[in-house]
Amino acid sequence: QVQLVESGGGLVQAGGSLRLSCAASVRTFSNYVVGWFRQAPGKQREFVAGIRSNGGSTSYADPVRGRFTISRDNAKNTVYLQMNSLKPEDMAVYYCATGLPGEGYKYWGQGTQVTVSS
Repeated sequence: QVQLVESGGGLVQAGGSLRLSCAASVRTFSNYVVGWFRQAPGKQREFVAGIRSNGGSTSYADPVRGRFTISRDNAKNTVYLQMNSLKPEDMAVYYCATGLPGEGYKYWGQGTQVTVSS
């Protein structure tokens, strides 16, 4: 069982930045694929960014590419999502999720709220 704890959400003005953190309870977190997802009120949860195990390749949804950066610090068992140039449409609850390669996003955090004021 892997437990994930997100932090770093909050209120920011449009154009501002936030950095979300996702801390995992396992010391082998570097072996896990990690993704960030978000869900806005009345909308389905959507993929935002992902990073392969052992600091491998990254991927981004089109709406955030060039503004968001996903990274990981394996020594701290933590994955980050740096969000720059935030827009009101980025406002959502952000979740991190993880799993070993091949098993999908099996474990989910509780989410952190990001609010962007215009």
